[in-house]
Amino acid sequence: MAKLFDVQAVFSHLSEILAYLPVTLELAVISMLIAVILGLILAVIKINHVPVLTAAVNVFVSVIRGTPIIVQLYITYFGIPMVLKYISTRNGTEFQSGNVPGIFCAIVALSVNESAYIAEIFRGALQSVGTGQIEAANALGMTYFQALRRIILPETLTVALPGLGNSFIGLIKGTSLAFTCAVVEITAQGKIIGGRTYRYFEVYVSLALIYWVVTIVVEQLVKLLERKNEIPENAALVTERVCEAKPGQRI
Repeated sequence: MAKLFDVQAVFSHLSEILAYLPVTLELAVISMLIAVILGLILAVIKINHVPVLTAAVNVFVSVIRGTPIIVQLYITYFGIPMVLKYISTRNGTEFQSGNVPGIFCAIVALSVNESAYIAEIFRGALQSVGTGQIEAANALGMTYFQALRRIILPETLTVALPGLGNSFIGLIKGTSLAFTCAVVEITAQGKIIGGRTYRYFEVYVSLALIYWVVTIVVEQLVKLLERKNEIPENAALVTERVCEAKPGQRI
């Protein structure tokens, strides 16, 4: 009689599953980098109330946040080949849908989805930057983009770091849906092993342990970055004394 729960089976397939951990991390890291860039652009557009673009960004964020990621993955996986086939037909060439790698479609869907959430994180972080600093930058003759690069972005990233860390953790777990784009990462490999051994429960427990450990590692790295970039508690007092000090006076 087979065991109801085989503890040994939980650990016996870890090496097979971990072989595909680089694929999961590749999906998460690349998608996160793209999402951060897109999210920052979207947030800057919303903060500055750019005509027409702001309305388009609001619609984009609403649609992305209002639809399931798995639906977006399917739309991307089937939609990109359709668009490329239409373009190739117009140009008189022949396009094979199999020429589009599944991992490319997954990265597109994951990064676009995550950018909508990161845009809101950046929007809140950008609004936390004091207007006095921006006015001081303007008084020094800086353009908006110079002030953005030298003053606004460093402070924004410090404020947004916890939210970005949470988004990255969520993105790592979201890569488990990449199998919809025919990408074999750790969850897809777990399904394959479960179909071969019929020990689905033990395999999914193994997956849960792997995701848990990866999440802990990411959390610790984010906390380390937060401590490294945190603003000293007496920074406000020092700034106040500098502003009140007379020329030549020691603080």
